[in-house]
Amino acid sequence: MKKNKKEIDIEINENEKVEEKLDTNELSERIVELEKKNEELNDRLMRRLAEFENYKKRTDNEKEELFKYAAQSFILKTLAVYEDLQRSLSHIDNENSDALKQGLKLVGDKFTQILTEQSVTKIDAMGKEFDHEYHEALLQQPSTDFPANTVINVVESGYMYKDKVIKHAKVIVSREVDEEVATENKSEE
Repeated sequence: MKKNKKEIDIEINENEKVEEKLDTNELSERIVELEKKNEELNDRLMRRLAEFENYKKRTDNEKEELFKYAAQSFILKTLAVYEDLQRSLSHIDNENSDALKQGLKLVGDKFTQILTEQSVTKIDAMGKEFDHEYHEALLQQPSTDFPANTVINVVESGYMYKDKVIKHAKVIVSREVDEEVATENKSEE
């Protein structure tokens, strides 16, 4: 009845091999199952990626189209003014100068209305203190009639679109008159 030591070791080793075989079968099934899940997840990921790429392309095309034709409504409104101006210019002769003035005034008023509807406003610069945010100084001119650094002449009007300056007003700015120059001018008179 007594087993020798070698027989016990053999029995234990044979039992371990059987357990190892069961674990290997379970593991290989688990591996197959995980590989299948991995394929499914990769497939879903690739589909999502393709959907996202299509979405990006579609939105980029829509944005490009929007920017391309953004000014269309404004252009349609200005074309009406352009046509009115062309009609007025085609009827110019010396006999109807008053009618021409009235017609051009109407065209100008119509154009002003369109610009106002589009939130375009003229910068009021005359007599204002020079501000580099709104004005572009072309030159400074000595003046006794205006305080220094005041806009005394507007060469070209400036315009704002909503709250942004889109064209600075080109202006002439006053500066202090040198006392020597002022006394020379008085003595010359």
